[in-house]
Amino acid sequence: MFRQYLNWRTTLALIAILIVSGTIFYSQYLARKIKGEERLRVEQWFKAGKFIISAPDSVDIGFAALIVTENKTIPIIETNEKDSVTSHVNLDSARAADPKYLDSKLRQLKSQHTPFEWVDPADSSIRNRYYYGNSKLLDEVRYYPIIQLLIVALFIVITILSLRSRHRSLQNQVWAGMAKETAHQLGTPVSSLEGWVEMLKDSPLDKKIVQELEKDVDRLRLVSDRFGKIGSSPQLESTDLLKQVNSMVDYMRKRATGKIIFTVNHQNREAIFARISPPLFDWVIENLLKNALDAMEGKGAITVNMNEDDKAVYLDVTDTGKGISKKNIGQVFKPGFTTKKRGWGLGLSLSKRIIAQYHKGEIYVKHSEIGKGTTFRIVLKK
Repeated sequence: MFRQYLNWRTTLALIAILIVSGTIFYSQYLARKIKGEERLRVEQWFKAGKFIISAPDSVDIGFAALIVTENKTIPIIETNEKDSVTSHVNLDSARAADPKYLDSKLRQLKSQHTPFEWVDPADSSIRNRYYYGNSKLLDEVRYYPIIQLLIVALFIVITILSLRSRHRSLQNQVWAGMAKETAHQLGTPVSSLEGWVEMLKDSPLDKKIVQELEKDVDRLRLVSDRFGKIGSSPQLESTDLLKQVNSMVDYMRKRATGKIIFTVNHQNREAIFARISPPLFDWVIENLLKNALDAMEGKGAITVNMNEDDKAVYLDVTDTGKGISKKNIGQVFKPGFTTKKRGWGLGLSLSKRIIAQYHKGEIYVKHSEIGKGTTFRIVLKK
């Protein structure tokens, strides 16, 4: 069960997650380390400043002054006992002239670190606080890897989408190749059967038998024509769907058992037009009707409801069959999926391809209930 999820996409995603997690973890580790070192530097800067202020004239303050002047990266703001800014280090000098900028920066530094505090030994009411913030290096270590990894993730997504598109293109080529080869293989026997039908017309056989045989041969030629159109851009033409659907329903009615009731509802409309490829659209309707017949196992009703509005045409095919389970509804249009003992599981997959790819429409399971039946809906844009 676990192996079915271990495809190349899952493996690539797991590797990417490990790389991302490891990189972020290490960058945060470095950030914590740099943060500790920067606090130590600010503490040294603070103590060096106190030493310079309190040291007698005879004491050399050169080393302390060097510590103070070496800080060129960590922003520091000094405030008095009233929390007013008295001085600052390593801020934007042009913007620091604006009191609003200083107040905003002070609030930012307060949220980042605990300040150092100096109390005047002679007067405890006089005290200064030194707030400091992150250096640019610390911010870059903390955030730059995340930005970099987002770019890598975007690259991975684009790569996967490209590979999927290429895989889909190869699938389409296989579909088209199989369909055209099938059409080619059907061509010779169909031509031969047409010749035999012409000969039977001149024989003393029952004309009705010959007519029905001719219809089936025409049907076989139509199937060959359908396969020949797969992989090519079909010519869409404005067609009366009522006439098209009724013709297909009549054909299926004659070949179904007498216990199957066929009904076509069209809201009393005389015609419903849409741009379709008649041979391919017939194929879709035939697939839906055949699936409905298989689901009912020789007894039940098939209802085709047709309607339209200003934007689209809606066609629902409803049966009273055994229904589709909820877990299978999302699988029915996938190539190879079938619940039948016989069959390749390609009918609904081809139907979806014909409607979505060639007609720019939609086909989906509108409703299904176990033991009561299923409704498939086709939506064709006007």
